[in-house]
Amino acid sequence: MSNISKLEFNALDISGKNYLPWTLDAQIHLTADNLGETINEGNTTSLQDKAKAMIFLRHHLHEDLKREYLTVKDPLELWGNIKERFDHQKLVLLPKARYEWLQLRLQDYKSVSEYNSALFRITSELKLCGETITDEHMLEKTFSTFHASNMLLAQQYRERQFTKYSELISCLLVAEQNNNLLLKNHQARPVGASPLPEANAANAQSRHGRGKGRGPSRGRGRGRRNTWQSVPHNSKPGNNESSQKHAMRPSRGRGNGRQNDTCRRCGMSNHWSRTCRTPKHLVEAYQGMMKKQEKHVETNLIENTPNLASPARPSDTHLDASDFMEP
Repeated sequence: MSNISKLEFNALDISGKNYLPWTLDAQIHLTADNLGETINEGNTTSLQDKAKAMIFLRHHLHEDLKREYLTVKDPLELWGNIKERFDHQKLVLLPKARYEWLQLRLQDYKSVSEYNSALFRITSELKLCGETITDEHMLEKTFSTFHASNMLLAQQYRERQFTKYSELISCLLVAEQNNNLLLKNHQARPVGASPLPEANAANAQSRHGRGKGRGPSRGRGRGRRNTWQSVPHNSKPGNNESSQKHAMRPSRGRGNGRQNDTCRRCGMSNHWSRTCRTPKHLVEAYQGMMKKQEKHVETNLIENTPNLASPARPSDTHLDASDFMEP
């Protein structure tokens, strides 16, 4: 059955593997709620505070542990029973944490952030087990585990005489980011090579016939009229013939411009040569291709097959393809 209220932190596992962080979290939360004295020897707290502390502790226990300590009603007694049962975890975790501390090396990690996370995890376990780890220990561990190719760099960091590990790790993180940036810039292109030019093609649409007004021959406006059937405003009622002739004429507005013409400069459509914005190197390539096509002109001979029923005229001259070729 799931807990009714939300847990402030992870409940104590039946195996006791999270006993050390659980005790730390429990003490912090009890102190924040003014219930820290309920788990100390010789406390004189009220029954109400003891009940609140008991509810809090039982709420953060495994279900099997709750059933095991079902008859315990004093928070101090419950705290002592849990400590007596799982306090040996310090003796189990301490050798492992010491071994990891001895094997910890900066050169074994791909990035400084990964090394920093591993170092703080190990030092936290050592401190929970009662060991003392200072900034001096962490600085010496970092300096002594640099890669052999960075011996000069490690010596330079030593000469700066850092007193806090946080200052050293900040410098290492900044240096790592700068090195990554320099490496990316170096691999962007070969040394001495210039960047490749960008080729951008822009389609310039003609303004003819694109008006947004509502008058006649204004393009795609809402008030667009049919220019083939519009009647001029100055037509008179009696002049029907002239008005009909004028109505049958196409309008000379700006809506007759062709927008799908091929540009003579670059060969692309939807714009004219005077509004062409194609890059120069593409235009030169197109012009060169067109000149090559003009040099290789094909000459084709088309002749009608004579009718066999009627004899050919004596004046007919038979021509071959070689007659059209230059010597």
